[in-house]
Parts: sequence; structure tokens; C-alpha cells
Amino acid sequence: MRIVFMGTPEFAVASLSALLDAGKEIVAVVTAPDKPAGRGQKISESAVKQFAVSKGLPVLQPLKLKDPDFIAQLTALKPDLQVVVAFRMLPEVVWNLPPQGTINLHASILPNYRGAAPINWAVINGEKETGVTTFKLQHEIDTGDILMQEKLLIGDTETAGELHDRMKITGAELLVQTVNDLEKGKLQASAQNADSAIKHAPKLFKEDCEIHWNQSAKHVYNQIRGLSPYPTAFSTLAGKNLKIFKATLVQQQPHVKPGEFVTDHKTFLKFAAADGWLNLEEVQLEGKKKMGIEEFLRGIRL
Repeated sequence: MRIVFMGTPEFAVASLSALLDAGKEIVAVVTAPDKPAGRGQKISESAVKQFAVSKGLPVLQPLKLKDPDFIAQLTALKPDLQVVVAFRMLPEVVWNLPPQGTINLHASILPNYRGAAPINWAVINGEKETGVTTFKLQHEIDTGDILMQEKLLIGDTETAGELHDRMKITGAELLVQTVNDLEKGKLQASAQNADSAIKHAPKLFKEDCEIHWNQSAKHVYNQIRGLSPYPTAFSTLAGKNLKIFKATLVQQQPHVKPGEFVTDHKTFLKFAAADGWLNLEEVQLEGKKKMGIEEFLRGIRL
């Protein structure tokens, strides 16, 4: 099949690479436009674009997905199938264009964790299991008929970043298997059985990242794991925001109020939650670099 691939971040690169390794015909790659990034505002290319260019694949970067010129380019490619991994919401004129339609790889076991941040929310909510799903795109986001699914266990100490790196590989393998079975005509899609009890994974905002120490220690621990390494849970210390990338959970009733801390000024800094402690291991104070807790304590007077 002639395949148009659509994706932007590193998560999608694994899938594009796996399709190429499996000998699939990628006739073009669609990704986000280049944009300024970082302090110097240098023009940055998406991870998918960089990989596609390195493989000599044609790249399309439309500003608007309903642009007539972009639609004409897609139509001229005569794709049999479009594959979407971590891209934007597509208009019907795009997802309904190929004869085989458009399939999407999503980082959850649908219908649970529909939305923009399924990996983060699964960890934040303390899930023990998640997975990846391939499904056919339709009007409402992440609601299309399911093609294939693969479950994954979440480690008790695993961060969202670590889970992301495992899921992108598992997802890429599932995507190749899905395309293989579609080519053979032996894959039957099934409707999602969604009800009011399903869990959602909306886009993360700053308020989702702020730690409220009056919550349970387990809740705060899962929040830190689920937001590491990005966008990162934070609290305040010495009047500045303190990002917390890594911490260990200590199930011991604190003798101080939630939000207060104890330290030996050398090797440990731990904050009290409602029913336990978070022993900080890797942090970044506003205006400073990320560092381990011992280095951090050497450079600050508390």
C-alpha cells in the first residue's frame, strides 16, 4: 500500500522507522511547520521531519490542514492509507481521503485515556496497566473503531518519560502488525464500548503540575512520576518555583505540617505530605540547572 505518514514528536519517529524497516512504501511524511524554539529562538524542525529528511522522504508541512493546495498535494500522492502518530486533529477531508481511510496509534487502551496526554495521566492516576491501540479515525477525537491493542504493565517507580520510551517501541510494533493485517484484508475493526466511567487524558496545564502537599504522599509521588521529565511537577522553595523530577516515597507519618520540609543540608531534603514524605532526589530551582539533591543542597542556604 501507498502510505502517507503523519506525525511530529520523537514518539512518532519509532513508528515511521518501523514501517520503513518493514518495507512499507511511505510516499510522503506530513509534520508540523518549523518554528522558533529555545532562548535564541532558532528555527527548529520536528523530530519526524529530521528523520524523514535523513531517509530521503518527501516532507509536507501545511500551516492549515484544509488548505486547498495541501489537499491537492495529498490527492496527487494517491495514498491507499494514511497513518497518524502524535499529530494534530485531522479534518474529514483529510482523514477520509485514502480508500483504506486513516489509522491512528494511541498510547492507551481505548476507550480509556482519550486525549492529548494519555501516558502522563495513566501514571498520575496510579494505574498499574496501560497499553497502545490502533484504530480508524472518525469525527470525534480518539473514538474510532479499534483495530488492535497491546497491554503494558506500569512499574511502581516508572516515570512517564520511561514509560513513553517503552510505549513508542511497543506501539511501533503494533502499528506494523496492523498495517500488515490490513494489507492482507484480515483485520476486523470493532466499535469502542465507552460509557460515563471512562477516564480521560486532557492536555496538561500549569495547575495540573503544582503540588498540593495536603494530599496523600502516594498521590504526590504519582504526580511527580507522571509529570517527569516534562512538563514537571513543581512546588515552591525560598520564594521560587522548584521543579521536582525524581523523588522517593517514604510511608511514615510526618511530625510537621504538609508542605514543610526537613533537611540535613547535605544529603537529603524531604517534604511532608498528608500521610508521608517525599524524599527529593533530582530538582531544578527557578533560574538554575537541573541537579541531584546533594549538589543542590551544597549551593543553597535553607
